[in-house]
Amino acid sequence: MSRYALGIDIGGTFTDVVVYDLDDGRRLTRKELTTPGDPAEAVVDAVDQVVAAHGLPPAEIGEVVHATTLFTNALIERKGAKTALITTEGFRDTLEIGRERKYDLYDLAARKPAPLIPRDLRREVPERLNADGSVHRSLDEAALGAVAEALAAEGVTSIAVVFLHAYRDGRHERRAAELLALAWPDLAISLSSDVAPEIREFERASTTAANAFVKPLAETYLDALGDRLAARGVAAPLLLMLSSGGLTHVGEVKRAPVQMLESGPAAGALAAADIGRAEGLDHVLAFDMGGTTAKLCLVDDGEPMVAYRFEAARERRFAEGSGLPIRISTVELIEIGAGGGSIARLDDLGLLKVGPDSAGAEPGPVAYGRGGGAPTVTDGDFMLGYLAAEGFAGGAIEVDLDACEAALGALAAAAGLSSDRLAWGIHDLVNENMASAARVHIAEKGRDPRRYTLVATGGAGPVHAYYLARKLGIRRLVCPRSAGVASALGLLIAPARVDRAMAFAGNLDALDWPALEAAYGELEAEARAVLADTGADGATARVQRLADMRNVGQGFELVVVLPDGPYAGDARDGIFAAYAAGYQARFTRQPPAVPVEFSTIRVRLSVPGATAAGQAAAVADGVAVKGRRPAYFPEAGGFIDTPVYDRAAMSSGQVYDGPAVVEEAESTLVIGPGGRFRVSPVGNLIVDLPAEGEG
Repeated sequence: MSRYALGIDIGGTFTDVVVYDLDDGRRLTRKELTTPGDPAEAVVDAVDQVVAAHGLPPAEIGEVVHATTLFTNALIERKGAKTALITTEGFRDTLEIGRERKYDLYDLAARKPAPLIPRDLRREVPERLNADGSVHRSLDEAALGAVAEALAAEGVTSIAVVFLHAYRDGRHERRAAELLALAWPDLAISLSSDVAPEIREFERASTTAANAFVKPLAETYLDALGDRLAARGVAAPLLLMLSSGGLTHVGEVKRAPVQMLESGPAAGALAAADIGRAEGLDHVLAFDMGGTTAKLCLVDDGEPMVAYRFEAARERRFAEGSGLPIRISTVELIEIGAGGGSIARLDDLGLLKVGPDSAGAEPGPVAYGRGGGAPTVTDGDFMLGYLAAEGFAGGAIEVDLDACEAALGALAAAAGLSSDRLAWGIHDLVNENMASAARVHIAEKGRDPRRYTLVATGGAGPVHAYYLARKLGIRRLVCPRSAGVASALGLLIAPARVDRAMAFAGNLDALDWPALEAAYGELEAEARAVLADTGADGATARVQRLADMRNVGQGFELVVVLPDGPYAGDARDGIFAAYAAGYQARFTRQPPAVPVEFSTIRVRLSVPGATAAGQAAAVADGVAVKGRRPAYFPEAGGFIDTPVYDRAAMSSGQVYDGPAVVEEAESTLVIGPGGRFRVSPVGNLIVDLPAEGEG
């Protein structure tokens, strides 16, 4: 009997676990500090705690869904496998040359991201395909063997194979993989024609190198986690969240772990979208702030925006082109080095700075009492009265307020400020950092933040949401139940999803329509097979066709959602109309009167997941105010006596006035003076902010 679903989200500071009761909608949660040396340790500890506390039979857990930042961190910290590149003769330095364009035209010292694979581990072999996929020079198998033998002798454990024009035809790459696997079966092999079958050598090589870099880590970690859960009686298959916001099976992630780089943030965006749908909101700004980073994502009409490329490990956080280009489907969001663990310091001019450096889980904020010495955002929030030491993080952490106060006092003395002014400065500055990034992101999408409702999740999100919303001119925010573990809950409502892409070149006015339809059919069949392995019913899948299109002569493409198939010659006008609409939406003008061509075709298959937000019914009347404490509100002149509410005892329909602090096990919501809040019929807290100049 399967009664429970288990969601696991590993973040930079906390590991969150949610057990969802499919019968009555209960959410059983646990937060544990992440264990960077062995991420699975925090997972199994949290699962053990939940199972023991609630007497759950592990055998009744019928679904396990997991997201993690482990692979992203491995890229950022350069802690992946010893990886080599085998490429076409003459193309050894593609990874290093990259693109001609500088991400900062006026910075003569701007650094490009170093390639994941050093030059001495990048080797060439004679072979070459033409741009149409025909063979110009056959693969020199003897040369391949000699190169691979030399790399194996150097201790390489993973190889990326990237041959010229392999996106057109992967025959040489597949043959190389066969030979390598026969001679060195323990080597992890990543093929560009399998990982990123798209045009542009640099981006394809970068994506394949990233996949190879984390592939051995993914295989080892996923096997170990599965074994440790099974040892506890959890027999359900492990499903993984992809960056696109969909679920897949372990085998698919082992093949291409690069698909998981943004899995945790994607889960948070899905949770916010589900909350928005439950509240009838058309435009949501998903705001998820954890211990290490903050994420913001625009959700329009119930769906997060999806992109088909992003950059990892940027040299400069907001500078496009300063990171490693990765060609995968991903929920489109911005990630900022602004979390509860972000470190506050004074720069050379004596000005206060916050982040992007973070205390992480080890040692963590000073208040955690684990050896941290530099004050953080969380330490400031304790001193402002927003957070309480008792019961923090569900009792998982014993808070040391004395150490926290001493660390803030030392920094305040250096800055010539009182401790409370410094603490507010930290809180306000990190909010401004997030607001600045949000303004840029929203403006780039041609949106107005005032049209949006802020949905706050993450352990630190509800603490900072009120004043972040004020900075953005947003008048309403929503805080769900169990906001601190919302990303883990988002895993349990995610659809099973598969994205596939294939290079396909052709002028729209002279297309080989049977070939186009056959290519789409091939992609759809491949995607349905992956869905079946995930346990989803592929027959019920929603199928979307997309294509990378451009006007002839243009250098870059626009990803366009196309009409449903099948396609024949009469589909031409519908496809062109879709391209024109996408062009208009992106550039606010009609495309030029120039022929249109395809470069890549894509399919997206998804099977809808559950909806959890509407199942969280509000509780019966209780004693909502559980105490009072001084909390800092600058518009009220400083510290004022503030009511503290027990989230679980608040009644649906009752309207409450700020200032207020609302506590639950996983997070705390702060409402300033002038704010009003209530519990919605589905259990979310709705906060209405005062108009400009009020409160």
